Amino acid sequence: MPRNAAFRYLFAIIATAAFLCACRALSPFIGGNVAYVILLPVVTFVSWYYGVGPSILTIILGLIGAVYGLAPAHSAHVSNPARWGGALAFLLASIVIVALGEARRRDNETLRNAQGELETRVQERTAELDAANRNLQALSARLLHLQDEERRRIARGLHDSIGQMLAALSMNLSGVRDDLDRLTRTTAAVIDSENLIQEVSKEVRTISHLLHPPSLDEAGLPSAIHWYVDGFSQRSKISVHLDCPTDFGRLSRDVETAFFRLVQECLTNIHRHSGSSTARIRLLHNSKEVAVSVEDDGKGIPLEKLDAMTLPGTAGIGITGMRERVRQLGGTLAIDSNNKGTKITARIPVADMDAAEVPIPETSTSSAA
Repeated sequence: MPRNAAFRYLFAIIATAAFLCACRALSPFIGGNVAYVILLPVVTFVSWYYGVGPSILTIILGLIGAVYGLAPAHSAHVSNPARWGGALAFLLASIVIVALGEARRRDNETLRNAQGELETRVQERTAELDAANRNLQALSARLLHLQDEERRRIARGLHDSIGQMLAALSMNLSGVRDDLDRLTRTTAAVIDSENLIQEVSKEVRTISHLLHPPSLDEAGLPSAIHWYVDGFSQRSKISVHLDCPTDFGRLSRDVETAFFRLVQECLTNIHRHSGSSTARIRLLHNSKEVAVSVEDDGKGIPLEKLDAMTLPGTAGIGITGMRERVRQLGGTLAIDSNNKGTKITARIPVADMDAAEVPIPETSTSSAA
């Protein structure tokens, strides 16, 4: 229904006048009461779409025009009972039509109000869902940061405390060995114990570095990956080729940690699942983005499993962790696999790297510990 009242009344007048003119032009061919039948569609349309006021105006104008304006030229008796009967029938039918139109209009108004209320509720629920998703993303980022901080703390503790104590114990045993050279059996046992302690010390140092290599904080991502690749190749017998530009430079701590964990996870998956004897790692750093890709020549990932990885909650913990780390830094993670190998590529725009460092208060780290 148009909101402009003047337009509604003007349209009712024009429509009624037009139909009355049409009835007058056809008056030689139709009876006088047929005009009322022709006017009923006008009353119906105005009642349904323009309201009660314009409908009443249409009925009044139609009655006046039909009774006085359409009287036959040869008869001026407007008091003809047949004409007044047609007028009365037209009036009653118009009243019924107006009542039905008003009921329909009120029903439509009720439906519109209900629809507006439903849309408002949907918007509120959508806003609540968006807020919950943002809270979940913030929680995921915080958990990843706390995990990295805990790894740094454990690695530092293993290296600084246990490693130093084992070194001191090893020196003490070396002194005891020198004093017991004449006791062959005792000396052999002490030497064996010393070797075991040295192996334990070496293993602790290796675990500490694997948890969080000091070179990652001190020398940057290329140095840490070089160290990890050398050790991985010796342990797994997999030949790894590392392509890294000499001017790669330093990144934020969170970006370097995310890329190092991604390389760790990819090489571990290659060793466990791919069956490939070679692997290739490429680092890229330009003015637009920082990227790392890990590729192998193994048997690849089955198509159904690769498709399932795109659905939330279906990928493994390693893939989910990699994707979440990269996403929190504003980047993307792509997995391309076939029966000739698998390639995983992570990209982070340079514009997002300034916001990658999210400080963690000391109280939070202590609580996590």
